[in-house]
Amino acid sequence: MTANNQTSITEFMLLGFPGSREVQILYFVVFLVIYILTITTNSIIITIVSIDPHLHSPMYFFLSNFAFLEIWYATATIPKMLSGFLTGNKAISYRSCIAQSYFCFILASMEYILLTVMAFDRYYAICYPLQYGTIMNSRLCKQLAIGSWTSGFLNGWPISIPASRSSFCGSNQINHFFCDFIPLLKLTCSDTIVSEVIFFGLAWVIVLTSLFLITVSYCYIIMTILRIPSATGRKKAFSTCASHLTVVLIFFGTAIFIYLRPNPMQSFEADKVVSLIFSAITPLLNPLIYSLRNKEVLKALNRVWNKMCS
Repeated sequence: MTANNQTSITEFMLLGFPGSREVQILYFVVFLVIYILTITTNSIIITIVSIDPHLHSPMYFFLSNFAFLEIWYATATIPKMLSGFLTGNKAISYRSCIAQSYFCFILASMEYILLTVMAFDRYYAICYPLQYGTIMNSRLCKQLAIGSWTSGFLNGWPISIPASRSSFCGSNQINHFFCDFIPLLKLTCSDTIVSEVIFFGLAWVIVLTSLFLITVSYCYIIMTILRIPSATGRKKAFSTCASHLTVVLIFFGTAIFIYLRPNPMQSFEADKVVSLIFSAITPLLNPLIYSLRNKEVLKALNRVWNKMCS
């Protein structure tokens, strides 16, 4: 079935961030730099973890998977936004809009599930240090990573089917910088009950279940850390979790604000800013949070740099 048979609208207009031509060019330069740094820093983490044997551990294995997802999430949203800033053409085709909404949802789902897996990894590392190497073996790590990717992928199908079958009539202007599901849902003239129930049901299940499991893991982690007799030991144990906990707070804070508030269908201008933090700023900050707070990553970077120089 073609897009024209499904809907009277063949393209949407992403209103994004308004401003004069000079302001749009400034936006382009700023977000181009952010995008390049995001791709570069996350690629560096993936490369370092792959080639440095000192980082061949479950924590860094999951971190490299997370960095890979961050690259793709930023790529799903930022290039189209950059094109609109540079050319002034903010139109996006019907099919591209549906595809962008779908990929953003499945990538975000994968990241939330992977963050939960990373919390379990920290739980076993701190609460069961002697059995950690046996429990979190390479086979289990690969299975958990594949499970995170597969679960996120499967979660996207229930929302993609109703969205692709919806009819759009009237306004084609989306007050956002990418095709987020909620702004897109507001433009449909079809019955949205099924789509809303599926989308918000999945969002609540993924986000709240992940948040609950991470919270339980960190409760046990904190209790274990408090039982460590030396202050140095407690500080060292908590430092291995601080970066992950920081990322968790950013991710779940933005998701709860946008999708799980009492009336998520009511839009605010702040939604675009918070979404921008999630899709553009956070993928850049994550490598910095993990690398600048982690001596092992800095040492690995130094070792690779020395090898390149020699």
